Amino acid sequence: MRADYTEIFQDEATVEKYEHVVYAPDSYASAINRRQRAYLRRLAKRAFPYRRPVQHDFACGTGRAIRILHGLVRGAHGYDTSAAMLAKAEEVGAYAELHHVAAEGEVPDPTPTEIPALVTIFRLLLNVDNDVRERAIAFSAKVLPNYDAGLLVVENHGNRHSLRHLRHARHTGSPWFAELDHTEVAELLDRHGFTIVEQRGFALFTQGWYGRRGLRTLAKLVDDVVARTGWGGKWAVNVLYVARRTRPVD
Repeated sequence: MRADYTEIFQDEATVEKYEHVVYAPDSYASAINRRQRAYLRRLAKRAFPYRRPVQHDFACGTGRAIRILHGLVRGAHGYDTSAAMLAKAEEVGAYAELHHVAAEGEVPDPTPTEIPALVTIFRLLLNVDNDVRERAIAFSAKVLPNYDAGLLVVENHGNRHSLRHLRHARHTGSPWFAELDHTEVAELLDRHGFTIVEQRGFALFTQGWYGRRGLRTLAKLVDDVVARTGWGGKWAVNVLYVARRTRPVD
C-alpha cells in the first residue's frame, strides 16, 4: 500500500484523472459504480422507510457516493483531506456541505445532525495504512453511537478472495496493489463496535476482462447478475459491507 496516498490526491491533475479517466463513462470503475448506485438506492429506501437519513461521506473525494444517493437523503456532508478533491466535488455537482479535514491528529468531528444517518466510506481502506483505516471507522462511530443511529457502508475494492488475487505474485512490492479479505474488514469494524449485517459484490471479474472485446460482454452480464442477486459476492473483486453499531467501545 502507499504511505503517501492522501498526499497524491492533493494534486489537481491526479484528481482530473481520477474523475475523467478512472471513471470514464465506459470504464470498469463506472460499470461497478452503476451497480453500486442501484443497490445503494434500494438499500436506502429499504433501511429508512419512515425518514430519510443524513449522509456523512468520509474521504468523499469527488463526491461519487454523494451523487449516488442524491434525492434519497435529507442532507449530505462530505469530508476529505484534499482541497482539490473537494473543489472537484463541488464542480461536478455533489450536493453537500463539504468539509476539509486534517489528515492526521484527532479523529475529525462530524457535523451534528439528527438521526438517522448513513455513513459512506468508498475507495479508502484498501490503499491506506492501518492508522487511516482506524481513523475512518472511528469517525463513523462518532456519527453512529448506537444501533438505531443508522448504517455504515464501507467499500473494499480489492477482495483477497477474488480472481484479482491470482495476480498478487506478479505485483509483489507494488504500492498500488493491496488486498483485504472479509475477515480483516469485519475485525476492523468490530474494533469500533460495528457488526456487518449485509454485504454485496459488484464484479466477479477483473478489469482485464473488460478490456477484451470477446470477454467484455460475458463479464458485464455475469457481474450485473452478481450485483442484482447477491450470488457469488464472497468472491467478488469489489464488495460493499453494510454495518450497524452493536456495542459501545471504551
